[in-house]
Amino acid sequence: MPHALGSVAGRVAVVTGAASGIGRATARELGRRGAVLAVLDLEPVGLAAVAAALAAQGVRVLARPVDVTEPQAVQAFAEEVERVLGPAELVVNAAGVLVLGAFLDTTAADFSHVVDVNLKGPANVCRAFLPAMKARGRGGYVVNVASASAFATQSELAAYGSTKHGLAGLSQALRDELQDDAIGVALVCPGFVNTPILERARVRGGEPEAKRRAAERLLRLRGLSAERVAERIVRAAERGESIVPVGLEAQVLWFLSRALPSALAPLFGRLRRAIARPGD
Repeated sequence: MPHALGSVAGRVAVVTGAASGIGRATARELGRRGAVLAVLDLEPVGLAAVAAALAAQGVRVLARPVDVTEPQAVQAFAEEVERVLGPAELVVNAAGVLVLGAFLDTTAADFSHVVDVNLKGPANVCRAFLPAMKARGRGGYVVNVASASAFATQSELAAYGSTKHGLAGLSQALRDELQDDAIGVALVCPGFVNTPILERARVRGGEPEAKRRAAERLLRLRGLSAERVAERIVRAAERGESIVPVGLEAQVLWFLSRALPSALAPLFGRLRRAIARPGD
């Protein structure tokens, strides 16, 4: 039975990517539930705004602009969290970037960028925080925020989906490795989420701006709110969940990938044509 963290009230929680999107919503949800927060993001202005809003609500918070792709910076932050706030008991890896485009339209630099942030980033964070969590022997929880692409990826998300598959593998390995230490690991896999990730995405192939607009339209029509995903992230840790598809699309893809994988190709064909369609 997976270890359940229980109430997050009074516990030190670390959230990456906290300046916007799912990371910001998760920090707010944890603060609302009484957690003590250590938040990090590469974008200092948004991060400062989130930290100020949390502090104004009486939440104890430590915020630092840290690049999750730099292991030494992450390790220094982990040591500061321990020193200033106390032992971290929950780590949420929510930082992520997107490259939208087929594999052959994606450059080597694009692919490396997505791997560095989406896969190596969570690995760096886990490597920095887990040894102390394990040594204390008091348990804890790691939540890795992936995507429905973790179990079913279409071609326009070649690089992004590859990293989410990798994050699923990392989460499974950690879950096995840490089970005797009462440290749980959850993989949260939302479907479409209406966040600013597309504003900063690298778009490749065809007509990039038209493709971006088509994808943004799809998110507006079908996207979950970041707040809903944040609620499921916190619940996964509190209740001891392991794999959490969030939203109808994610639940359908999770089922099809396991029970009827042959149905994925025509479904992805329709999605690919919708994203590639020019104009609004």
